[in-house]
Amino acid sequence: MAKSHLRLALTAAFTAVFIGYFTVWLPGPAAGLRFVGFEIGEWIKFLGVGFARNWFYAPPITLGLMLVVWTLTWGEASAERRSEGVSRSGRFQNWLMRGLAVGVSLLAFPAIEAIQYEAGSEWQLRLALVGLVFVTALLAGWLEKRPLPYWLPWLLLALLGLVGAVGPTRLYLAVRPFVSEAVGLPMGIGLGVWLNGIGHLGVTAVSLKLWQQKKEVEF
Repeated sequence: MAKSHLRLALTAAFTAVFIGYFTVWLPGPAAGLRFVGFEIGEWIKFLGVGFARNWFYAPPITLGLMLVVWTLTWGEASAERRSEGVSRSGRFQNWLMRGLAVGVSLLAFPAIEAIQYEAGSEWQLRLALVGLVFVTALLAGWLEKRPLPYWLPWLLLALLGLVGAVGPTRLYLAVRPFVSEAVGLPMGIGLGVWLNGIGHLGVTAVSLKLWQQKKEVEF
């Protein structure tokens, strides 16, 4: 598959993760029991899930980090465009994407009420992870001016894709029986769970494929 098609597939995978977070994860029988991705983490704490519920806030963090890491591969694409006679600076686009990445991560930012009235264990990790995306975005601006191993961004993207797919999905499957017991009705797997898993795994698959293609060129 051509690199342009793979990069388009990567964009589609990022989009699936984003849309999935605003799509129903818990498909309850009534409107009051249907929760989209950014709601389920707050609701599920009433079932005593505890610290593990932070996995439901992982998608905007992993997506934000993936978008930042993705910009580290754009220098390679820019070089290809220059070799084809296309001249344009990608620096502005890089920072625009990093700003978008930080904005996406803010979907996991704890509510002000939670910071004021809840125990720190309920929100400190999320706050730290949002800060991590911000720091990573700044660090990427420094790293893009320095030579990096060609495989490093693709490996990071692949690992982040695995984390974003496995963590939230595993927790959802673990708590689903308890939710079904609590409401007295069987609960399915919402479209948001599928989009999140497919999107993240798509990032992993495409990143590994692009890494492989680059290795073939090198050798």
